[in-house]
Amino acid sequence: MSDFLLDKQALRAAIICKAKKCNAFFLTLCNKTPVASDLTHPQRGSERQRSWLKPGAGAPFVKYAVFLCAGLTMAVLLFMMSYILVKGLPFLNGQLFRWQYTSENCSVVPALVNTLVMTLLALAIAAPLGIGSAIYLVEYAKRGNRFVKVVRMTTETLTGIPSIIYGLFGMLLFVGFLKWGYSLMAGAATVGIMILPTIMRTTEESLLAVPDSFREGCFGLGAGKLRTVFTVVLPSAVPGILSGIILATGRVVGETAALIYTAGTVAQVPANLFGSGRTLAIHMYVLSSEGLHTGQAFATAVVLLVMVVGINILASLAAKKLQR
Repeated sequence: MSDFLLDKQALRAAIICKAKKCNAFFLTLCNKTPVASDLTHPQRGSERQRSWLKPGAGAPFVKYAVFLCAGLTMAVLLFMMSYILVKGLPFLNGQLFRWQYTSENCSVVPALVNTLVMTLLALAIAAPLGIGSAIYLVEYAKRGNRFVKVVRMTTETLTGIPSIIYGLFGMLLFVGFLKWGYSLMAGAATVGIMILPTIMRTTEESLLAVPDSFREGCFGLGAGKLRTVFTVVLPSAVPGILSGIILATGRVVGETAALIYTAGTVAQVPANLFGSGRTLAIHMYVLSSEGLHTGQAFATAVVLLVMVVGINILASLAAKKLQR
């Protein structure tokens, strides 16, 4: 009987020793130095572990950090907008909105028209290709296919290429090789290639976010693949797709380097798509670089800001109507 008790005590001591070693190893993994009381009193050590691993332990700090970052972001945005409005609003007058540009009035109307035409042309080129490619990669291509991985890696690489490289490519291909010259068409084709990866990736992520249960339910009702995509999947992904189009529109409106090489800097509305013309961003860059019409450059920035905000509002309204 005494031997049995001795064996039982030895087994208990071995279990406690093993628990102490595991406790010290666990605390080391958590980058926390073990306390002597944790090793002599396992119950205290377990309480410390539970308090350390509590889900809401750092919640107040994270909450205040998020609020601080959001406040700083809003403060920077409001400061930028206020600075542009204060500098540009005094120079908004009737002379700035004349149809013909002269060195006296510095009219923004030709640049505004060219910007709208350039944006529509670039979206007409990039949106169908980007959305169609994303639909194929998500809905029709086999998951895990090497071709899909190569296409995704290529689009991510194209997203990070500087715009000046696109401008040089457009000048060599569209302006030189295809003999389009400095024109709106050459500029639209160049920026269309620039925004294609953005539209493609955002559309792909939006389609992947649609639950598979939507597709399975549609198939269960007897619908085919094409009908499922266009009646169920795409309407559910419309907000994400429009977000990508808004991002692409902002890049087209604010682009300068690529368009200087392809569209030119002529301050007029061209007679056709193969004529040269400057956009609002190029117009603002030329005025500020000359140093003679800095106030008009800030006024152009105000017009550009209002244009971007208006496009975002229209896109949001369109998304709400398409979701109904």
